[in-house]
Amino acid sequence: MPELPEVETVMRGLAGTLAGKRIARITLRRPDLRRAFPPDLVARLTGARITGFARRAKYILMQTDRGDAAIIHLGMSGRMVLARANRPPEANPHEHVVIETEDGWRVGFVDPRRFGSLDLVRADEAGNHPAFKGLGPEPLDAAFTPAALSAALAGRRTSIKAALMDQRIVAGLGNIYVCEALFRAGISPRRAAGTVAGARAARLVPAIKAVLEAAIRAGGSSLRDHVQPNGELGYFQHAWAVYGREGEPCPGCPGPPGCKSGIRRMVQGGRSTFYCPTRQT
Repeated sequence: MPELPEVETVMRGLAGTLAGKRIARITLRRPDLRRAFPPDLVARLTGARITGFARRAKYILMQTDRGDAAIIHLGMSGRMVLARANRPPEANPHEHVVIETEDGWRVGFVDPRRFGSLDLVRADEAGNHPAFKGLGPEPLDAAFTPAALSAALAGRRTSIKAALMDQRIVAGLGNIYVCEALFRAGISPRRAAGTVAGARAARLVPAIKAVLEAAIRAGGSSLRDHVQPNGELGYFQHAWAVYGREGEPCPGCPGPPGCKSGIRRMVQGGRSTFYCPTRQT
């Protein structure tokens, strides 16, 4: 599933082209994705001007001058494809939604596995949408501080890896960037979450922010499905320190040859965790 940097990259790509544009038409090629589309979606979006974009956790919000907000979730395999409308699009049976603007842009919502979603709510009520209830702070916001993280983790016996994946603790983090942030902070993914306070939290919060900011600058990580709206791949997968690097030398240990153990992999909560047992304690 796309994580925060990939969603942020897609959101920025859409905003750079579509903000300020008026929607000429919207085409739904099926009645649903993960959930049914709102029955009045086409009527409310057709003719509306797109006033801006925002991101909350792993969701994109497209706001209009009619006071509506379309809430887009890419699911496991979704992507948004931008192109000029006067160019014949490649036939794609997985393109389920098409939005066209008056000045000749089109964006297609392509989702082969159909785990994505497209909802429409009043913008001033978006915070009450079920997807946003109970979400923790945005990790790139100033409010996400070592003190705030310490308070959220206090008394928790689950692993710090599992806690950071909990969207109630912090919003938008997923497996790749949790592994990378814990490595940067030198914290074992097995460590009890409640013990990550004080100096450890002071290392972890900047590590989370740094890895997310670096990934956004690189356009996210392209694995199976993620591409930017203009078709370009993300490149942060080439900068991973530990994720997917089982058995390789640890880039954080002195060498040569570095630590003897190298990067290891274990399974936590059904997900692969990559870490250095020497550097991360």
